[in-house]
Amino acid sequence: PVGIAFFFLNSSINQIAAFYPSPAGATESKLALDSWRELADTNPILRQIEPDVEALLVLSRRGEKFDCFLVPIDACYELTGHVRRMWRGFDGGEQAWREIDRFFEDLRAKSREYRDGEFS
Repeated sequence: PVGIAFFFLNSSINQIAAFYPSPAGATESKLALDSWRELADTNPILRQIEPDVEALLVLSRRGEKFDCFLVPIDACYELTGHVRRMWRGFDGGEQAWREIDRFFEDLRAKSREYRDGEFS
């Protein structure tokens, strides 16, 4: 599902890497570094992401706002495992989307909101 992506600093190449979970596993997508710099300029917390350990996980549903989470990188690969295991057909199927929705519900329940430079 391309509406889900995660970004992390890959220390071996010293660049931000962008991936999305897919039925084939974590699929890399090219990211223009200028785009990341612009995003980090407006969201300074992104400059604090621990290389190879933390990631920005983004969920976008059509017509809805983006949900963004700063998570351990293993959470991104856990989600990728759910997608890989459950995805059926072109759109993933109802069971896959229930699993994805459950993953994000659990993530929201564990999350603290970050606003104006502080966690609440």
